[in-house]
Amino acid sequence: MDSAALLLRLSAANPFSAPRFQLVADRGPGLSRSPGTEQAAASPPCAAPVSRRLAAAAATGEEEYSCEYGSARFYALCGLGGILSCGTTHTAVVPLDLVKCRIQVDPGKYKSIFTGFSVTLKEDGVRGLAKGWAPTFIGYSMQGLCKFGFYEIFKNVYSDLLSEENRYLWRTSLYLAASASAEFFADIALSPMEACKVRIQTKPGYANTLREAIPKMYAEEGMWAFYKGVAPLWMRQIPYTMMKFACFERTVEALYKHVVPKPRSDCTKGEQLVVTFVAGYIAGVFCAIVSHPADSVVSVLNKESGSSAVQVLKRLGPVGVWKGLVARIIMIGTLTALQWFIYDSVKVYFRLPRPPPPEMPESLKKKLGIQ
Repeated sequence: MDSAALLLRLSAANPFSAPRFQLVADRGPGLSRSPGTEQAAASPPCAAPVSRRLAAAAATGEEEYSCEYGSARFYALCGLGGILSCGTTHTAVVPLDLVKCRIQVDPGKYKSIFTGFSVTLKEDGVRGLAKGWAPTFIGYSMQGLCKFGFYEIFKNVYSDLLSEENRYLWRTSLYLAASASAEFFADIALSPMEACKVRIQTKPGYANTLREAIPKMYAEEGMWAFYKGVAPLWMRQIPYTMMKFACFERTVEALYKHVVPKPRSDCTKGEQLVVTFVAGYIAGVFCAIVSHPADSVVSVLNKESGSSAVQVLKRLGPVGVWKGLVARIIMIGTLTALQWFIYDSVKVYFRLPRPPPPEMPESLKKKLGIQ
């Protein structure tokens, strides 16, 4: 054997030569490899499934969750997300909320958003625009805790009462029922601070701070001063929250189905949060329209003493209850979008389970003859 042939044999036996030690797809323990498997593994058709599978795993963002869905830690962190989303956003828009309330209770003086801002700045200065920030922050933090935390609880509880098929068919009713149940308790938590906020913002000279407002209100009307607005709050907030959650959930589902060019599992966390923000803003516009008449009644009722919700509603009339709607749409649209964005960001930060939009169960597809 000449030296050239010997070198060729040694080269073929080299343990580092390709293609003998290329990666191959795992075929499972029960399948044996046929002769020539190594050579087949080296070819592009076998390497492609491996790379596609790795790419898909990376796109889905598979990660280990910090807790189980429906656990006590899950609900507690959802409540924290509610505190951060509602408390911070409502406090940030206090100036707009103050002008909106003044338009509702004194439309003759505060005829529009721009007039409201100019009159307030002229009379109270820049600091006047921040009136009521403390009760706003405390009240809406408590409301956010109950609203988002109880929503997750009620949605899980009500889901367990339904079959898999009915959970999909009745999902809108499920969102409506869970959000209404959560808001019932959230408004009880909000009512005292909401009453203080409106008094501070709409009664000049009554009180400038929360420390001044609470003892004064209690001395005048007792505990009733803090809870006389809870029924109008239910009238305002329960329809608002039902629209907020149901419209958001269905809008997210529609965006991923008809607008976003790829499945949610292929979207990055940032792209998912953009969808969350857009769906939140759309939901916020509808929320503002649905809840505005009751919001007008709450503002007037908390300013006046001795009036009932029915009396205020009659006095405002069908036109008066819509005063300040434009300001409320701007405020609530932005507010709702930011709330959902912050709430979803908290879930991402703490690695909480975030189930994708619901899909039709296979059993229901078979019944309906859908491929």
